[in-house]
Amino acid sequence: MSAPTVLVVDDDPGVRRALDRALRLEGFVTRLAAGGDEALRAVADRPPRVIVLDMTMPGTDGLAVIRALRGQGDTTPICVLSARDGLDDRVEGLQAGADDYLVKPFQTPELVARLHALLRRSAPVAVGVREVGPLRVDRRRHRVWVDGDELELTAREFALLACLADHAGAVLSRGQLLELVWGYDFAVNTNVVDVFVGYLRRKLEADGRPRMIHTVRGEGYVLRP
Repeated sequence: MSAPTVLVVDDDPGVRRALDRALRLEGFVTRLAAGGDEALRAVADRPPRVIVLDMTMPGTDGLAVIRALRGQGDTTPICVLSARDGLDDRVEGLQAGADDYLVKPFQTPELVARLHALLRRSAPVAVGVREVGPLRVDRRRHRVWVDGDELELTAREFALLACLADHAGAVLSRGQLLELVWGYDFAVNTNVVDVFVGYLRRKLEADGRPRMIHTVRGEGYVLRP
């Protein structure tokens, strides 16, 4: 298999050089962009396999890049690098469509592991339609309905809901969901599962619909009607 291409986006030339060297040594093919507009042009010209994206840049910042790409339907995995370590900052980045969020300063081995996790297809892709009570999940077309009403989900929200639907009635731990949906097979200190469960609950429970994703204290989450 060819080496995966990673687009590194950062306005700091020192950071770009350091990441360029480190990721090349780890077997990646790197492309560099000094800002958001340059990154969007690079993706349009030749889409990478994964994007490493700084959040704080002059002009078109990282958040604007994420929203622009996701608004175009681009599902390229995005790992955010940011000095902003507040919960609101992480939630904002993930909610905009980022797949991972790593706070600066960081260790290169962790970044590399996270990039491989984003690239890994850890769960077998089921085809056809899965129905759980009023929920209908069509994996082939990436569409979801509840009580006949179609929901608009991001790619990551769909992947999480489809995973829960495939294991309906079974309690899945946060670790299991990180491995099945995000591809992490090592301990990660992140609340990304809880954040995305929150997103799904708001959409599934709109208009007074009953809860389907339940928390099992100390264990994880389970999908049941």
